[in-house]
Amino acid sequence: MTRIADGFFGMLKVAMVLFLALMVVLVFGNVVLRYGFNKGITISEEMSRMLFVWLTFTSAIVAMREHAHIGMDTVLKHLSPAGKKVCFVLSHILVLYASLLFLQGSWKQTVISYDVGAIAPVTGMSMTLFYGAGVVFSLCAVLLTLAELYRLFAGRLREDELVTVKETAD
Repeated sequence: MTRIADGFFGMLKVAMVLFLALMVVLVFGNVVLRYGFNKGITISEEMSRMLFVWLTFTSAIVAMREHAHIGMDTVLKHLSPAGKKVCFVLSHILVLYASLLFLQGSWKQTVISYDVGAIAPVTGMSMTLFYGAGVVFSLCAVLLTLAELYRLFAGRLREDELVTVKETAD
């Protein structure tokens, strides 16, 4: 199962690189064409916006798995193992709740845009792709949070893993 997860997150990292590269090519190419040849790439702005949304959400998924989001561990470092476990469970329940709310809202927006046939004006792409990024993020966030809670309750989480903030280089 770990190999499957590693493969999935590896694919997300490759997708992030591709999204960023495409954004750079589209925006830089559009600037060069506009100033140099008085022409432009018509779909540049919409595609860049779509790629940016997907880049942001895929990056958030990867950061969530690698515990790379900002956090504060000043109090947690001084708690007993039981206190760390309580804080771990409470914080993960809050993340789970927020992720489920986000999933609900993203799903509703995706369904609405699908039902009304909302399309981007220039590219003609369905706006469900735009709102679908939130659905993908939310599902991954819920699964990652549940997996960590499972590891805690199954006794597979070490005490140093209860504080999910990475040390900075300072």
